[in-house]
Amino acid sequence: MNTTKVKRRVGKYELGRTIGEGTFAKVKFARNVETGEPVAIKILDKEKVLKHKLVEQIKREIATMKLIKHPNVVRIYEVMGSKTKIFIVLEFVTGGELFDKIANHGRMREDEARRYFQQLINAVDYCHSRGVYHRDLKPENLLLDAYGNLKVSDFGLSALSQQVRDDGLFHTTCGTPNYVAPEVLNDRGYDGATADLWSCGVILFVLLAGYLPFEDSNLMILYNKISAADFTCPPWLSFGAMRLLARILDPNPMTRITIPEILEDDWFKKGYKPPVFKEKYETSLDDVDAVFKDAEEHHVTEKKEEQPTTMNAFELISMSKGLDLGNLFDTQQEFKRETRFTSTCPANEIVSKIEEAAKPLGFDVQKKNYKMRLENVKAGRKGNLKVATEVFQVAPSLHMVEVRKAKGDTLEFHKFYKNLSNSLKDVVWIPEEDVKDQAAQSKNT
Repeated sequence: MNTTKVKRRVGKYELGRTIGEGTFAKVKFARNVETGEPVAIKILDKEKVLKHKLVEQIKREIATMKLIKHPNVVRIYEVMGSKTKIFIVLEFVTGGELFDKIANHGRMREDEARRYFQQLINAVDYCHSRGVYHRDLKPENLLLDAYGNLKVSDFGLSALSQQVRDDGLFHTTCGTPNYVAPEVLNDRGYDGATADLWSCGVILFVLLAGYLPFEDSNLMILYNKISAADFTCPPWLSFGAMRLLARILDPNPMTRITIPEILEDDWFKKGYKPPVFKEKYETSLDDVDAVFKDAEEHHVTEKKEEQPTTMNAFELISMSKGLDLGNLFDTQQEFKRETRFTSTCPANEIVSKIEEAAKPLGFDVQKKNYKMRLENVKAGRKGNLKVATEVFQVAPSLHMVEVRKAKGDTLEFHKFYKNLSNSLKDVVWIPEEDVKDQAAQSKNT
């Protein structure tokens, strides 16, 4: 159990923890073993892609995204395929999600919100000019790099969470309708460009207000509010910001403001810096074609792990806020979709303890190696809460446990984690100085 284990390898990449997942795909942290460079790898199920007749579209969009090197769009480096999976190697972005800033610090000042919105519009405008539409712009897809610059992820891959019907138009099946344009909700097919712009408007509103423009627990009422663009700007917004929001959140896609018009808007133009980047650079599209050819020679090899994944200092640092390791094992991680704790217990004991704690809370448990899937049998506000956990080996006698929301409501996830951590008190490792602090505090009370 304590010796160094072989991790899962895909081609020249060593796979680490899962950092996100959706209906069609899972995203894992990975490292290029030749250069040491950290990347994110999106893993798609070939069968699902074929079943939904998405091959041509994915090929086209991945090929286009490989040619795009824009400072506000997450890069696609290469594509690989095995017999059953497609691996898309992406730029690894370290600064977390833009919306964690709002969750933790509340709404933004107008000049800060404007800077992010300008970067978002730059990204969307550039991709639209290349014929690529996002169709699913929402908080999870807006990331920040180490310098605080916005990076839009999943551009050109969003069709994976959509359904293409026989009419050739997109029809959404999205889980969170709050960011979706009225024409998308009425299900008559829609234009990707104007729909993307509406989502940008909702995002701008949230940055400025700190809450959603359209919100209701009753789905029909929510749909009606969106269709009528029934929202009220908070009184602290400037007239320029209110006017721009009203022009973007226009329920009629034919009269909605366009990107060229936004670029001329007085509020938008303040302090605007056009993006600086190289238009042309060397890249090959051979791998995109190879992935969809089912010949053995094009397949990458996958090696499996049978023990807890070993984690090195680099990965620990990449997971912490900035480079402050003091924040790494913070159990008070409010509003996060994932949280972690450390334990000196053996890995199999940690797994058993989590199972014992989750079952009385109404969760169904599935185990595979040192990963677990917990699913609440009762449906909550956004369907059944699904939680993924994984045990990593940090040092011979120290493990880190990641508990991540895979599906469902974030607040319900936090409630679950509180209950879980109460049941795991004897498993969680507390550093000696923290024990002394706690003892001193209880003496004083």
